[in-house]
Amino acid sequence: MHSFGPLDARLLIVGLAPGLRGANRTGRPFTGDYAGDLLYETLLDFGFARGHYDARPDDGLALIDARITNAVHCVPPENKPTPAEITTCRDAYLARRLTAMPKLKAIVMLGRISHESTMRALGQKLSAVPFGHGSRHRVGDLALFDSYHCSRYNTNTGVLTTEMFRSVFRDVRAYLDSLSQRTTSAALLSGGNTG
Repeated sequence: MHSFGPLDARLLIVGLAPGLRGANRTGRPFTGDYAGDLLYETLLDFGFARGHYDARPDDGLALIDARITNAVHCVPPENKPTPAEITTCRDAYLARRLTAMPKLKAIVMLGRISHESTMRALGQKLSAVPFGHGSRHRVGDLALFDSYHCSRYNTNTGVLTTEMFRSVFRDVRAYLDSLSQRTTSAALLSGGNTG
């Protein structure tokens, strides 16, 4: 499964794996299933996407300063990836995708498996960076944000509400906007000192 969004994005969203009737069928992460409905609506609302999401890869939706990938590359048997599959995909795909993004500043990890795989790809001990919805961690220059996965099961059972999910992306938007403001201020200061 390919990633979706520009390589020079500052935000990476790491999902679990392609859904059998969603991304595996359509070829675009989170496209064609309920998780995509919630994710793309949220990305549109917070300025990380433009266009219209219509659950198909030719809908014209484009990501802005955001990229989406998965912890597991292929559809897992019975939708449950094995530890060996998670490790193989982390080493062969996820770690490389992290290093391929030169401007990466923030990562949203959707669910525990995504969190653990991303943390291991970044060389972190899981005990030092425990998963928890709404938790925030720092690894070097990266800000890491945890969310429960936006699956229909999690939303139907109340594990994740729309507002809980939006709150994570509200925090990410505020964080990236603060970085932009600091960069602009620094540029103005350095420009003001040269004359």
